[in-house]
Parts: sequence; structure tokens; C-alpha cells
Amino acid sequence: MNEQEKDVILLSHGDGGLLTHQLIQGTFFPGFNNKWLEEEGDSAVLNFGQERLAFSTDSFVVSPLFFPGGDIGKLAICGTVNDLVVSGARPLWLSAAFIIPEGMAIERLSDVVRSMSEIACQLKLPIVTGDTKVVSSNDPENLFINTTGIGVIYPESNFNVKNVEPADKVIITGSIGDHGAAILAARLGLESKESPQSDCAPLDFISTLLRPYFPYIKVMRDPTRGGLATTLKELAISGSFDFWLEESSINVKPKVKAISDILGIDPYYLASEGRALLVVKNGQEEEIIKELKKHPLGKDASIIGYARAGKGNLFLRTKLGGTRPLQMLAGTPLPRIC
Repeated sequence: MNEQEKDVILLSHGDGGLLTHQLIQGTFFPGFNNKWLEEEGDSAVLNFGQERLAFSTDSFVVSPLFFPGGDIGKLAICGTVNDLVVSGARPLWLSAAFIIPEGMAIERLSDVVRSMSEIACQLKLPIVTGDTKVVSSNDPENLFINTTGIGVIYPESNFNVKNVEPADKVIITGSIGDHGAAILAARLGLESKESPQSDCAPLDFISTLLRPYFPYIKVMRDPTRGGLATTLKELAISGSFDFWLEESSINVKPKVKAISDILGIDPYYLASEGRALLVVKNGQEEEIIKELKKHPLGKDASIIGYARAGKGNLFLRTKLGGTRPLQMLAGTPLPRIC
């Protein structure tokens, strides 16, 4: 980054990596800082009477609007639902706001709305309020959506990165980088049968299967922008410990690896939109894996590493026996991924 770029917003400020982190810490936290934001969770945890509520918001700017395995509408519902789920909550209500480009075909917008309605109905989750704005744009596909969700946190859950201890195990519920690779394939114009499919899906099954194990789950995240590596690096920094990962245990599908190799992109930094990362109490990992594998979206769940005392580092033991440090994503060739 040159001196001039340091004073302006770049697309990389939105990739969920190092520049996003610096923007939040340097611009937003000083202006909005409070005890809820300081937790830096996927949802704010709010006490309301005898209940704890999870409150999360997310904006979606993905391009193209429709991609193998999903579309911006499905993504907008799943993204906010998943932020609530990994916070240990049962989603209750959603809002939806649309910034619509002038010139967009109403039929195209209707397809997006229909997709949102289908997944919300599947989850029995009402969209109870919303907003629309129309803006001038040179691109009739330049649709942006914001969704906000409120959920009630299960009494058994107390997910917090500060709970992580040495020897706790890291679990991923499936393969990594599928969504990011699908967006890349769509932009390259690959035929659907040749391209990776986005893993975009709701993670509500996790609460159904794992609620009895919530006391043993230390923290949970969905590795969206910045992928597996950035998400775990953020957790390691927040908790002041290290993670050690085993490359041989991490599932990168052949089509995802092929796209990554062609374009020189590390799949550890590609987004997933239907996966969860769990850090669980040492000794409970096999039982949790067994439960996850009962659901189609968890059938490929695996233990990929563990926590160690440290200073916020993330290390990967490679298949060749070497050790590779993984840093937070710094700059990305893939803007507008979600």
C-alpha cells in the first residue's frame, strides 16, 4: 500500500482481513466503543430481563447476484442466521433492507426476494420489518441487502474466546473455501457442472444436535470473509493463545483446489458460508464429531487442530512435515464475496 492509499478506503478494507481489522479498531471502535462491541463476537449479547438475546446485522454485496449453489437472497438469510447460531442462539426474527439500483429488472429482484422467502420459510423465521432505497447506478445488478437478526441464547451456551484452554480441539463442520471458489468460478464464466458449488446453507442443525454439548463448546465462529485462516488468527489474537492445525485433516475439495491453484489464491483464505468452526473442550471432540456427522451438512466434520499456550499465532503443520505460519488476510483479489 502506498502513502496515498493509506488515506482512502480500498476494496481490501472489506475483505475481513488485516485492513478490515485496522479500520474497525482505528475508526469505528473509537467512535462507538462500548462493552458490547468490545466482545467482538458475531452477535452482540444483550441481557433482557431473564433472557440473553443475540443481536446481529450483516450487509451483502456479493457479485454476481446468482452463483453456483446460491444467490444474494439465500446468502442474506443464511449469513445472519449463522451469526446467531454460532453465538449460541435460536433465531427468532429478521429484518431485511434493500438498496436497489435504478434500472434493475423487477423480475430479477423478485427472484432474489423469492429465494429469501423460501429459506426463511424453511427455517420458520419471519422477516418482520424492512426498508427499501433506490440509487442511481451504472450497473443494474448492483443490488445490496442488509439483514438483521434477533435470537434468544440457550441457557447452556457460554461461548467466549476467553474460555479457550491449552489442548482444546478445533473442529470444522466440512470442507473449506467452497463459497469463495464458487464466486471465482462464476466470475470466470465456468459452466456450472465444472465449477465448485457454494456451501451457502443455514447452520441451525448445530443447535439441534449439539445443545447437550454446549457446556463443552468454548467458542464458535463461521469462517466467512477471510476464510479459515483469518477467523482462527482473530480468535488466537483475542484470546492470547496459539492454534496449531494439521493440513492433512483439512478438506479442500478438488475443484476448490483447482481454482485456487489456477489463480494463485490460498484456499485457507477463501470464504465458507455454510461451515462452522468450533473450539471444544479436550476429550469431548469425538462425541461432538459423532453428533455432527448425523446431519448431511456435518457428515464431513473433522478435528483439524488444537489450542496451545502462546501469543496469538496460527501455525499449519504441512503434509510434508514443515510448519507454516498463517497470518491475517492482507489484501485480496476477491472483493464483494458476500
